[in-house]
Amino acid sequence: MIRRVKYHEIDFKKYSDCLENSQQRKYSATKDFLDITSGKQWELLIYNDYEAVMPIPFVKKYGVKIVHNPRLCQQLGIFSPEDSIEVNEKFLHFLNENYLVRIYTFNDTNCFNSKIELKNNFIIYPDLYQNVYAKYSPKRKRKLRLDEETSANSEIKEITYEEAKNFIKANFIGTKNEDDTLSFMKIFELFFKMKYLKFSAFYYKSKIINIIVTFFDKNTVALLGTFNDKEYVKLSGASVLIDKAIKEDIQTHIFDFEGGSLPNIEEFFRGFRPELKPYSITESSKKELFRKLLKLILNGKFFKN
Repeated sequence: MIRRVKYHEIDFKKYSDCLENSQQRKYSATKDFLDITSGKQWELLIYNDYEAVMPIPFVKKYGVKIVHNPRLCQQLGIFSPEDSIEVNEKFLHFLNENYLVRIYTFNDTNCFNSKIELKNNFIIYPDLYQNVYAKYSPKRKRKLRLDEETSANSEIKEITYEEAKNFIKANFIGTKNEDDTLSFMKIFELFFKMKYLKFSAFYYKSKIINIIVTFFDKNTVALLGTFNDKEYVKLSGASVLIDKAIKEDIQTHIFDFEGGSLPNIEEFFRGFRPELKPYSITESSKKELFRKLLKLILNGKFFKN
């Protein structure tokens, strides 16, 4: 049996136990991550007594609750001791029958009989760094060999949010407007204060030209953002920063590239020779949402709160 539980009704001890002991565990489903990225606007679907769980983040438009993955939250889905197609299908059916879903992503372990769209992600699993580096493409290895002039005039530093924020805002690509950018920045700031986030900067002639933002979990390092000064792309500072991040933690942590659907980004990530790990996504257009809203109201299944 699947039931819906509002945020204030969640037994977070049971939720955490289920997540931590699940086959599909993802840092992005932890309470801290969801609380920050969604502003605590999420609820939970539960199978029996927390035998399996599915977090449901949402936004509200004109008083209407719409399921939508939060910023920087790539994968959620169903979490259970063993991934079960039968149980996953029950959750998927409950989601589709009872919610307005704009965008919801499952995790790369969730399997379904239903046909669902896939998106690409790339992961490097824990190993000795020399084994990981040996797999890099010849082009990526060349990019990591800085020429003498660049090497003599560059350095890598771990910096604070305050030191990073102006460069990130100036080089943020993909946001709709300034308010959208500021929302991302607020999430970065909160995670940094909670000591989950690290800003690594590549300096050339005492000037920041690249920054990567990495999120640290107990078994994962996730690349939440790469920001580059376009004038210095040929210096390969981003490649150097990512390689350093991999080198520092890959023996004990998964390195999650957090994306790869855009051709140029996918090509860049593939140079590190990660494993392709597709994940499922269900989404609806605005017109489809409106038709679904009418259907839910008529069937008495519309969740107002």
